[in-house]
Amino acid sequence: MSFGQSKLYRSEDYGKTFKDITSLINNTFIRTEFGMAIGPENSGKVILTGDVSGGSRGGRIFRSSDFAKNFVQTDLPFHPLVQITYHPQNSDCLLALSTENGLWVSKDFGESWEEIHKAVCLAKWGANDTIFFTTYLNNSCTDLGLLELKKTSDFGKAFKVIGTKIYSFGLGGRFLFASVMTEKGTTRRIHVSLDQGETWNMAQLPSVGHEQFYSILAANDDLVFMHVDEPGDTGFGTIYTSDDRGIVYSKSLERHLYTTTGGETDFTNVTSLRGIYITSVLSEDNSIQSVITFDRGGEWVPLRKPKNTTCDSTAKSKEECSLHIHASYSISQKLNVPMAPLSEPNAVGIVIAHGSVGGAISVMSPDVYISDDGGYTWARMLEGPHHYAILDSGGLIVAIEHTSQPVNVIEFSTDEGQCWYRYAFSKEPIFFTGLASEPGARSMNVSVWGFRGSFLSRQWVSYTIDFSQLLSRTCEDKDYTVWLAHSINPSDPSDGCILGYKEQYRRLRKSSVCQNGRDYVVTKQPSICPCTLEDFLCDFGYYRPENQSVCVEQPELKGHDLEFCLYGRRELLKTSGYRKIPGDKCSGGESPSREEKDMKKKCTSNFLSPSQLAASTSSTPIILAVVAVLVVTVVAGVLIVKKYVCGGRFLVHRYSVLRQHAEANGVEGMDVLDPGTPARKGGYHDDSDEDLLE
Repeated sequence: MSFGQSKLYRSEDYGKTFKDITSLINNTFIRTEFGMAIGPENSGKVILTGDVSGGSRGGRIFRSSDFAKNFVQTDLPFHPLVQITYHPQNSDCLLALSTENGLWVSKDFGESWEEIHKAVCLAKWGANDTIFFTTYLNNSCTDLGLLELKKTSDFGKAFKVIGTKIYSFGLGGRFLFASVMTEKGTTRRIHVSLDQGETWNMAQLPSVGHEQFYSILAANDDLVFMHVDEPGDTGFGTIYTSDDRGIVYSKSLERHLYTTTGGETDFTNVTSLRGIYITSVLSEDNSIQSVITFDRGGEWVPLRKPKNTTCDSTAKSKEECSLHIHASYSISQKLNVPMAPLSEPNAVGIVIAHGSVGGAISVMSPDVYISDDGGYTWARMLEGPHHYAILDSGGLIVAIEHTSQPVNVIEFSTDEGQCWYRYAFSKEPIFFTGLASEPGARSMNVSVWGFRGSFLSRQWVSYTIDFSQLLSRTCEDKDYTVWLAHSINPSDPSDGCILGYKEQYRRLRKSSVCQNGRDYVVTKQPSICPCTLEDFLCDFGYYRPENQSVCVEQPELKGHDLEFCLYGRRELLKTSGYRKIPGDKCSGGESPSREEKDMKKKCTSNFLSPSQLAASTSSTPIILAVVAVLVVTVVAGVLIVKKYVCGGRFLVHRYSVLRQHAEANGVEGMDVLDPGTPARKGGYHDDSDEDLLE
C-alpha cells in the first residue's frame, strides 16, 4: 500500500499491480505525519488517521482488520497527538495521547475509547497489560524534572506512582529506566528497575553535567550498550556495557562518535550474526574511523582491509590501512551515501555497506562492500554508491546505481555478491526514487519506484521484478553446506568460540542457483567452549585500551576502593579486572576472581521518591550515576538522549578539510546527495531539544 493526501492504493501481488481503494476511506485526506499504523505480528490490522476540519470536536481514523480490504470510519472523542500504538501482544488494545494531554485506551480495536488519565506527557506499553506514563503537576509537560512516573496494570482502574522528580523514562529489553533530577536541580541520575518500577537501583556510571547527554545504543534482556558524552562540545563520548542487571557498567570504547548535530551515531547492530556491532570513533586528529566488535563490546578492532584493494589518500601507508563504513553520520553530512549498512537475521553472515579503504572515512564517492562472515573479512561488491536489498534469505542480492541520471537496469547476484548480472526492467529509463521489498528478506520480488517527465508533470511508475522465474528450482540438501561462524583459525581448538560457544550453520553454497523459499528456517548447532579472558568484560573501574585484550585500571580510579550502591547497600568490589560477559555460556577454563562485599552501610537516597532507593547525599561515592535525558525507540528498544547545543561544527570542518585536499589533487566523485533523494536511514531524528522517544 501507499498513501498520500488523497489517494490510497493496495497490492496483493508484491507490487506488480495496484488497485485504487481511496473510496474505502471516503476520499478523505490522510495525515501522512501519523504514518500507517500496522498491527503486531500478522494481525492484518491497519489504522489510518484522517484529516478533519479545524472546528471538529475530535479526530477521525479508518480501521481495517483484513489487511486493508475494507475500512471502518470511526470518529474519535479526542484529537490524537501522535500515532496510535498497539498492545505488543493484543492488537485489539490501543493506546493514544490527545492534543490536550489525555491518555486514552481502547479494548475493541478503536471502536470505543475511554480517557483514563489527564495531564499525561508520555505513555508506553510495558510487559503484559502494564502502561507506563508521566504526568505533570504544574500545568505543563515542559516542567521536565518535576514529572511523576505512574503505571497501571488494569487499563486505568488503579494507578501507582513509581517515581517523582522525573525528567524522562524509557524501556529497553527487560529494563525500565528513569532520568531523575537531583536535589540541586541541575543534574540528573539514571535509575534502573527490573520489576516494572517496584524497586530501583542507580546505574553506576561517570557523572555528567547538564550539557552532556546519555544514550542507550542497544538493549536486550541481559546487556545494555550505553554512551556517555564527554564534557564540552566534543562530538564524542565513551561506550559502557552493563552487567545483566543494568546497574554496573564497564568501559568498552573511548572516543565514540556521537554528534550533537541531529544526534547522529554510526552504532550499528549486525543482525546476521550474534555479538557483532560496528561504529565510528573520532581520532585525535578529528578524522573518523570505523571499528567492530565480535563479542558484544568486549574488544573493538579496525575492520580488515578487503583483498585486492589499495589504500586511499587518508592512509599513511598504501598497504596498511582498514575499511571504514559510512553510516548515519555520513548520511547526515550529505555525503554521497544513499543507504546505511544492511544485514538480515535470516541471511546468515551477510553485511552490506558503503565504505572506503584508507586511514579514515573519506569524503569521496564510496564503493559498496560485502562481508559473508559477519564482518571478519570484506570484499568490494560494487563500484560507486548503490541502493541494495537482500532477498530470499540471502540467496539473492539486488542493487541499483545511485545516480542523478535516469536508470533502467537492476543488478543482481546469486552468490553473495561475487558475480553480478544486469537486467533491463524498462525500455525507457526512469528517475529512480526507491527500492522496496517485503520486510523479512524472504521475498523473491523487488519493486523499483520512480518517475518520468519534468518536475511539474511527473508520471510516477513502479516496476516489480519477480526473480522466482529465474531461480525456479527449490534448494535441496546438496545445495547447503555446514559453516562455522566466527571462524578465523581452523587449527585452533577454540576457533569459532564467541560468548562461550560455537555455532555451526546450515548455509547455502555460493555455487547453488536455487530458491531458499519462504519456509526457509536458519538452522544452527551450538557447542559450549571453555572460558578464556575473551569471555570477560573489563570490570567496574577497568577498561581495555584500543587493540589490546588485557584490562587495565582506569587512571582516575587508581588507589581508590571501588564502592557503589547495589540493592540499597554500599558494596566494596574486589576484582582482578574482569567480569563475565552477560549471556556468555562458557564453562570451565579461566575464572578471574570477583567479589562484592557488603559494607553494611545503607545507601540513603531520596532522588526518585521519599520511599525509593537513591544515593547518599552526605558522602559522594567515587563513581556517580549518569545524570541525563533519557529516550527510547519503539522498534529497537533504543534510548537516545540529546543535549541542547548547536555543536558539531569541527566535525563538519574536518570533512571540509578533506574536501579541499581532494579538490587540490583533482579527484572526482565528490557529489553530495541530491536533496530530492533523501538518504535511507534506520531511524528518525528530530532536531528539537525535547526528548525523542521513537
